[in-house]
Amino acid sequence: MATLGPPRPGPVLRGGAGPFDARHQGRTSHGRRRPRARRRRWRDPRPARRRQRDGGPHRDGLRRRGRHARSCHGLRLPSRTCCGRGPGRSREHGGATVSSERVVVVGAGLSGLRAAERLRAAGHVGPITVIGEEPHPPYNRPPLSKELLRGAVTVDKLAFRQRPATEDVEWRLGTRATGVDLDARVVRLADGSTIEYGGLVVATGVRARRLELGCDPSVRHAIRTIEDSERLARNLLPGTRVVVVGAGFIGCEVAATAVGIGCDVTVVEPLDAPLQRAVGEVVGREVQRRHEARGVRFSLGRTIVAVEEAGEHLEVVLDHGNRIAADVVVEAAGSTANVEWLEGQGLDLSDGVLCDGALRPLRDGVPVPGVVALGDVARFPVPGYGTRRVEHWTMPTDMAAHAAASLLAGMAGQPVDTSSGFDPLPTFWSEQYGVRMQSFGVPTLGLDDVRVLEGDLTDEAVVGYFHDDVLVGVVLIGMARRMMEYRTLVSEARTTAAAGPTALAG
Repeated sequence: MATLGPPRPGPVLRGGAGPFDARHQGRTSHGRRRPRARRRRWRDPRPARRRQRDGGPHRDGLRRRGRHARSCHGLRLPSRTCCGRGPGRSREHGGATVSSERVVVVGAGLSGLRAAERLRAAGHVGPITVIGEEPHPPYNRPPLSKELLRGAVTVDKLAFRQRPATEDVEWRLGTRATGVDLDARVVRLADGSTIEYGGLVVATGVRARRLELGCDPSVRHAIRTIEDSERLARNLLPGTRVVVVGAGFIGCEVAATAVGIGCDVTVVEPLDAPLQRAVGEVVGREVQRRHEARGVRFSLGRTIVAVEEAGEHLEVVLDHGNRIAADVVVEAAGSTANVEWLEGQGLDLSDGVLCDGALRPLRDGVPVPGVVALGDVARFPVPGYGTRRVEHWTMPTDMAAHAAASLLAGMAGQPVDTSSGFDPLPTFWSEQYGVRMQSFGVPTLGLDDVRVLEGDLTDEAVVGYFHDDVLVGVVLIGMARRMMEYRTLVSEARTTAAAGPTALAG
């Protein structure tokens, strides 16, 4: 057997006598040239659209192989270098000075979450505190009237994923804001404590509107929270008599879910057709036909004056004296903006919080410094469609980046850019009996001129809404393959509509 001799001496990596002097550096022990190691350039594995949305290392090289940069304050940064200054000071970010004071976000729904994300993405390194009345972290609400109600999903599947950039955000859940002093920059909480802020985000959204029906509210249901949906789901059993008050989107979705479970469902609506306020009578009648084909009954043009307990069941009393026996009553009569905590500060709270185009609340026509509002609670100018609140699920994402930029500029004492072209396209969707109804624009502005643009209403169709012969909205019943085309048409038509926003606001 061969024996191993002493190891051969390794190469000398400096000049000197011997076979491995400086002339042989970069060669193997046999004199062959050692291949030079290629220095591979690190590539961001994220798709291009996600890099544009989140920001990232492809621009400033802060992240390497999944490692996140941190500021000198210990805060996790999305993609920016640190200022080298302590809390409460300012730093340079993209050529502008950004404050690192505390930002308080009141509202822990989707709007609050998106606001925190976009503040970090915009370079804010100061502390962020999110205050939420519900005990849950931000979650997806549309399934409350559909999948969660029929048991198709569980509560744990509703929570939104938290991005790494917001891991250092402080969440104070189960805490309600009861007041604010906009001049002193202090928010008052229900537990008696206060919290100071350098910047404030109003994202308190809306709550379900409750009716005065003269009986214990505990025997009636509304849907806005996880607890609301779970409580109603426990009462929806095959054969249960359900009366739904209101034939808007929530009312129609609850009716569709309940009849699918096997309940006996009646919908009471003061207008002449379901969804008439949102999409008009033409589409509303088709929605009614589809519900009735599955056994839902409608009592249209009627209002409820009382709900009375009659032994083991309830009786719903209508305005013309008729009574409907019920085991479950669901109120789906619209929503109310959560603005009570803002009272006494000189704001216009007649329909949410009136804001300017930069999403800053107005006090006597002047923007309040250091404050923005977004989501369902904000009433702001929508180019082409007038000043309005837009209660659509997609709006918080569209509004958050704009609100964050406005807030940080104001906190740093910089002028706020009001000409940035912020023009979100209102959109909403609903799913009933497996058919998706998708809207773009504001159909309510064109209820006097409704046209079927394509297809058949009884199957799949596209319905257009016109104001002065300008397309202001569309509703697609099915027709998913045509969605982006009609979205583009509505967006392009808005350029014409924007010439007369006052007329369209009516």
